[in-house]
Amino acid sequence: MKVLVIGSGGREHCLVWKLSQSREVDRIFCAPGNAGISEIAECIDILPSEAERLVNFAQQEEIGLTVVGPEAPLVEGIVDEFTRRGLKIFGPSKQCARLEGSKVFAKTLMRKYGIPTPEFIVFEEYESALLYLRKRDFPCVIKADGLAAGKGSIVVHSLAEGEKVITQMMQEKIFGKAGERVVIEEYIEGEEASIIALTDGKTILILPPVQDHKQVFEGNKGANTGGMGAYSPLASIDENKLRFIKKRILERILEGLKKEGLRYKGALYAGIIMDGEDIKVLEFNVRFGDPETQVLLPRLKNDLFQILLAVVEERLEEIKIEIDPRPAVCVVLASKGYPGKYERNKEIFGLDKIEDVLVFHAGTKLLSSPRRIVSDGGRVLGITGLGNSLEEARDKVYRQIEKVYFEGMHYRKDIGRRKQ
Repeated sequence: MKVLVIGSGGREHCLVWKLSQSREVDRIFCAPGNAGISEIAECIDILPSEAERLVNFAQQEEIGLTVVGPEAPLVEGIVDEFTRRGLKIFGPSKQCARLEGSKVFAKTLMRKYGIPTPEFIVFEEYESALLYLRKRDFPCVIKADGLAAGKGSIVVHSLAEGEKVITQMMQEKIFGKAGERVVIEEYIEGEEASIIALTDGKTILILPPVQDHKQVFEGNKGANTGGMGAYSPLASIDENKLRFIKKRILERILEGLKKEGLRYKGALYAGIIMDGEDIKVLEFNVRFGDPETQVLLPRLKNDLFQILLAVVEERLEEIKIEIDPRPAVCVVLASKGYPGKYERNKEIFGLDKIEDVLVFHAGTKLLSSPRRIVSDGGRVLGITGLGNSLEEARDKVYRQIEKVYFEGMHYRKDIGRRKQ
């Protein structure tokens, strides 16, 4: 069968890599792909935002399954377009994708259906938000309502910080329309984790918990990014917590959506925070995480194609997830300036010297004369290693990173360190 993967990041490279291992997959296309993806799939020059062109391509090529990587096309309704044409596609509908596309929608739904989440207030007017900030205690969290590439949730520790963030979001429009409404949320101290499940609307299969590292600098300092690294599994989440997460969070949100007349199919990602035994949902995402996917799929023993097709065909109850017990660590190598304005077109050296780890390209492109790979994004590469222990996995990754170089390259050196 032919498969189309939509996207161009490290998550999509990992998806293509895993799908290529299926005996049922004959050919893989990726739109638009990157330098690494081009080695195992045929990259096509169509952007994820060009839904009509993607649908036409899938129809012309008789694509058996399309897999959507990034959130933006899901929120824009690409699944509905494919479904209308009778094409099989993995991901939720436009209405369900509002879980990620609108913080207000998600938080309101959580409150309505009793899903534990930090207290919050929604503001549509700039002056009202400022007045509220002047009356409340700090720290608190300010979130843009819409998509902001993982950077729209900001912890503020003072009124001055809060006023600055509100002004940037609502007046200066640093996130565009995404910041026209904001959520101001109570700040909770605790350990965060990513819970990614697969569901066909009836059955829920939870993948191993992951912890990603969102801040740009060691010790969780600096600005939020799309993710600087991740590791799995987490010692802090046991079977009792997983049962609570499934029953009180995942099952409730699916049931709530059903009561709203919606059927959710695809990957469902709950970003949670834990304070001892207390677990609350910070956000929902409607796709595989990045870089969480880069530690999850290397541990997945199953044929990914069979799982995704079972989700689309609503027969997920047939699948039993099998996981490699070895821990995995992924470290992201980023461009100078990221997560702000970053540099591009820096030649990458040393990739041919890397061994015993997986290299997932994110922001890269292949130049032909002379043939070389250069940086083409904020997050450039993800290096993933597995080991008999978390320490062995991370040591393996960092040893191989020493072989890689591009001008301005930076990365966190504390990925995978458990809290003491």
